[in-house]
Amino acid sequence: MPTQAAPILEPDFITAQPDRATLRRAYRLMRTADEMARLYEENKAVTAKYVHATARGHEAIQLAAAFQLQPTDYAAPYYRDDAMLLGMGLEPYELMLQLMAKRDDPFSGGRTYYSHPSLRRAGFPVIPHQSSATGMQAIPATGMAHGIKYLEGQGLLGAEAINSVDGQWYPLVLCSIGDGAMTEGEVAEALQMAVLHQLPIIYLVQDNDWGISAMGREMRAMDAYEFAAGFKGLHRLQFDGADFLASYAGMQQAADYVRRTRGPVLVHAKCPLLGHHTSGVRREWYRGDDLATHTLNDPLPRFHQQLLELGFAEEELGELGAEARATVLADYQRALAAPAPEPATFADHEFAPPVVTEETGERTPVGAEKALMVDAALHSVDDILREFPEALFYGQDVGGELGGVFREAALLAKKYGDARVFNTPIQEAYIVGSTAGMSAVGAKAIVEIQFADYIWPALNQLVEELSKSCYLSNGKFPVQSLIRVPIGAYGGGGPYHSGSIESTLLTIRGIKVVYPSNAADMKGLMRAAFLDPNPVVMLEHKGLYWSKVPGTEEAKTVEPASGYVIPLGKAAIAQEADAAKLRNGETCVVITYGMGVYWAKTASRQFPGQVEILDLRTLNPLDYEAVEAAVRRHGKALVLTEEPLMNSFAESLAGRIQRTCFRQLDAPVFTLGAANLPAIALNVELERQMLPNPDKVAAALNELLGY
Repeated sequence: MPTQAAPILEPDFITAQPDRATLRRAYRLMRTADEMARLYEENKAVTAKYVHATARGHEAIQLAAAFQLQPTDYAAPYYRDDAMLLGMGLEPYELMLQLMAKRDDPFSGGRTYYSHPSLRRAGFPVIPHQSSATGMQAIPATGMAHGIKYLEGQGLLGAEAINSVDGQWYPLVLCSIGDGAMTEGEVAEALQMAVLHQLPIIYLVQDNDWGISAMGREMRAMDAYEFAAGFKGLHRLQFDGADFLASYAGMQQAADYVRRTRGPVLVHAKCPLLGHHTSGVRREWYRGDDLATHTLNDPLPRFHQQLLELGFAEEELGELGAEARATVLADYQRALAAPAPEPATFADHEFAPPVVTEETGERTPVGAEKALMVDAALHSVDDILREFPEALFYGQDVGGELGGVFREAALLAKKYGDARVFNTPIQEAYIVGSTAGMSAVGAKAIVEIQFADYIWPALNQLVEELSKSCYLSNGKFPVQSLIRVPIGAYGGGGPYHSGSIESTLLTIRGIKVVYPSNAADMKGLMRAAFLDPNPVVMLEHKGLYWSKVPGTEEAKTVEPASGYVIPLGKAAIAQEADAAKLRNGETCVVITYGMGVYWAKTASRQFPGQVEILDLRTLNPLDYEAVEAAVRRHGKALVLTEEPLMNSFAESLAGRIQRTCFRQLDAPVFTLGAANLPAIALNVELERQMLPNPDKVAAALNELLGY
């Protein structure tokens, strides 16, 4: 391996050597981690049933980092950090329960991989869920630091969140990451925001020169320490991560810096990789002569020798080693005998229970004026910010003077300040992924993606970090996140500002998708979405914002009173059919949402009294009871969408209706959507040809009613 850099210690932050008790604990835990890795290898027929990685070679830096954490801190370990978890106080038995996917695994109940912790436990740092996707943890971890900075600035951190040393040491976040993951673009987004807002976070980069089978020279033009130099305001430290004493001093310096300055630090620690990449990618498959070189830098014998030089007796160290081995062997036998999860619990914790379960408040207050949808949205967010000090709103162009490209956040930044309503860089991944961190620390984020067509960079975070968190943490870490997304075409928006994306979103389990079609529903659903403890994507049709599109005048409604809420997952009848025509079998139902409600209303004028319109309002959870009831009432149904029809949510819903309502149907379930093309054309005439419209809907209704 290359010669290790000496610790970079600044005069103001010179640290003391750990005391004897800390050194004893460090040695015992280092031996514990070593014994665990050895046992796993010796019993790989059992322990490698599920893939795992161990800390071999990284124990020194991981323990040094763990020893700096307080119960008021937050941590985002990565999948090789079992020694760090031991340093935080977890027992080998608890880690082995996860290794074997046992019922009492304290992190996930047997649902996720070894060393993928999620923990809320008194006396321990909070460890929110994170995925296996390398580098993805940087954004949620930075979101945690961002949330802490916000709550701290608002005076919302309770006295219990202040550490006792010097009386004013506030929490920090430790984000652990490998050097290979530092090449991810989302890591750069996280670092950008950390320095832009000076957030209290340590990025601990454990660099072992490998990314599975690719060596550092194949993957990067510079190491993480060199890369970090480009981020002005990011304090950097570099030291030997295989030397416990150097690592302890360096990590204490890093923690001191963050606690006192409230700014970010990047630590670059070189480590040997002594074990396999994972149990599924064994070292003999790809390692060459470098393994012998790495072994020379094994932190355990180095630490052993250092302790002897500091006056520890060989006998004492031997006793600590024997104690570690006995604990590991006993815990292994206990874990083997531990019960497996109950199969019946497989579906538990898809979502945290909703807060809003019924419609409450005044939908049509006496004397209230009609409001545009865009204004109802603005007023709803205004109400939330006024009522909930832990709430904040951010995204591209929503702060400052503009207040959103659709003026949907107009004047909110001036009213509530730049700390609560602010612009972000063009970083969709950070906008969405940071909400997971915000939620973990108690801040409640409302964020905006400027156009639906630009949500794709955020999908990594939405899928990996938000949608799975509640389920894989066994319900401990649902992510409260309200993500606003202007959507849809309304005349010349072109291929990158007119798309519909709901079908893609609906393939992501663990998120809710809401789609209001009028101002009253916008206000009621916005509040419910904010109060919901789960990730909610609110799709807001740009063509309905101002009711300027012909036929959408009814999207402007009397504005509900503050506090009005509609539970998510409840459809509404937007237009009833004539009772006499219903009895005579002359009716049908259009099942739709968003702009489809107004296409159907306009088209239905050609068929007076014959068309019921069911506005879904929420696409997930779907009010399928209302769908079934409407279809069974009429026997004929049209599912209408603005999306390209092929393989869409609308087609899926039609198929489900045919399966569950087959005996009540008097005709096949009709579907209508946009042309199956990759984008909306800029020219308004071409757009008109591609999209549904009232005339196309009327033609479908004529055929359906006459079937």
